[in-house]
Amino acid sequence: MQNTLAETLLHKFNVFTQEVQLAAEQLSGTIPILLHNLSHVDQDIEAALRLERTDNQRLALTAIEERLEELLNELMWNTDPDNVQFKSPVIECLEFISAYKKHLTYQSELQQEIPNPYITGIPLDDKQPIFVGRQEFSAKLEQLLVSPRCPPLLLYGQRRMGKTSLLYNLSRLLPSTIIPLFVDLQGPAGLAIDHVGFLYNLSRAMSLSAKLRCQLELPPLTRQELQADPFACFDEWLTEIEQTWPDTIILLILDEFINLEDAFDSGRLNEQWVLSLLRHQIQHRPRLKILLAGSHAFEELQRWSSYLVNVHTLHIGYLSESEARQLIEKPVNNFPLRYTPAACERVLQLTHCHPALVQLLCAEIVELKNTQVAEQRRLAQIEEVEAAIPRCLEGVKFYFSDILHNQLNHWDRQILKFLALQGEGKIVKLTTLAHYARSKGQDLEALKASIDHLLRRELIEIIEQGYRFQIELMRRWLLQ
Repeated sequence: MQNTLAETLLHKFNVFTQEVQLAAEQLSGTIPILLHNLSHVDQDIEAALRLERTDNQRLALTAIEERLEELLNELMWNTDPDNVQFKSPVIECLEFISAYKKHLTYQSELQQEIPNPYITGIPLDDKQPIFVGRQEFSAKLEQLLVSPRCPPLLLYGQRRMGKTSLLYNLSRLLPSTIIPLFVDLQGPAGLAIDHVGFLYNLSRAMSLSAKLRCQLELPPLTRQELQADPFACFDEWLTEIEQTWPDTIILLILDEFINLEDAFDSGRLNEQWVLSLLRHQIQHRPRLKILLAGSHAFEELQRWSSYLVNVHTLHIGYLSESEARQLIEKPVNNFPLRYTPAACERVLQLTHCHPALVQLLCAEIVELKNTQVAEQRRLAQIEEVEAAIPRCLEGVKFYFSDILHNQLNHWDRQILKFLALQGEGKIVKLTTLAHYARSKGQDLEALKASIDHLLRRELIEIIEQGYRFQIELMRRWLLQ
């Protein structure tokens, strides 16, 4: 049965891939660009079907499913007449994947496997039930947004701390009178080569966000309309949006806004014009709120300060202990894996309630449990938490390496490694750090600067007039 279904699924995608490749060769316009990322989707399907575990097959197929759904949304929104011939095949492919995933779920139940609900490496969107917590943050944000004097907002937090996941889920955390419009400036808007391209892709991302997350159709805005006077035309478009929804607050979210600096530095975009546009909206549109999101504190962003005055910073950090416990023990309804109190506590200690690390470690624990006989599978012990650490460290090495080599200087790394060598949970006094720094030729002022930077990056914390590592998993990784 499974072989027959797999063969049918693979055949369907072989045919679909041939159609995609043919379109790329014969069609012009935007359709070949939209289809490019799916030019080898049959190979992705084949790779997913070769995975041994049904749970891993299901996860791989879900990733392909999400790509197809994104394409379908683009096709629905795109006005290119050639897109009609691809809508039905994409819908049919999605139906085939859905049917095969249901079959895999049935197989998992027969084998008494624990479904792995954890999603690592990508933000959690509003369709994924595993997103937990952040109610306190959303309540504070709502309070700011309803104020007529709401300043520009900056959502600041370290990488992989869940900023984008939170932004994806704002439509269900905030009341329906607030319309969040999410724009990822790592995408087409941030990569645009001129102002027309920037404003067109900005409006396009806003429209897609409104449709996907709020089921709203924003008025259209074309490249042709922007050609003559792009900034004035975009401003008129915003007025049209406000007039269409007069009783709502529009929240424009610019994620990874720091990417605009590259466009400014390269001359693709004019810094003064773009930032003046944002300032103008803040000053003259009380129902349009702007939220910037990134991993830089505002004091690090000097070029923005003269345009965006009185910025209010919202910090997003670790989960609370209760939120982290929910992610460990009840990530989804009817989760069959239970933890002993000691095992759950150990996950909290190792991750410091870091959302991405809790997910990664728990995902490895589920994988480990599924290798055991069914009678031992449903209860996680502290020994199994420890046994999952090596694979977890392998999965997180690029994240930790980025912190170490791209966010810290030489002296920061030296101090961090010295703290790591002291052992798990050890508190190190400033006098001890000063003695170590002198032995390495570092003066007290440089030491204090490194400590301040490590504190801002949330890698160490102040405890009892001393300092200690925050995340035990990172401390162990440093010692490898």
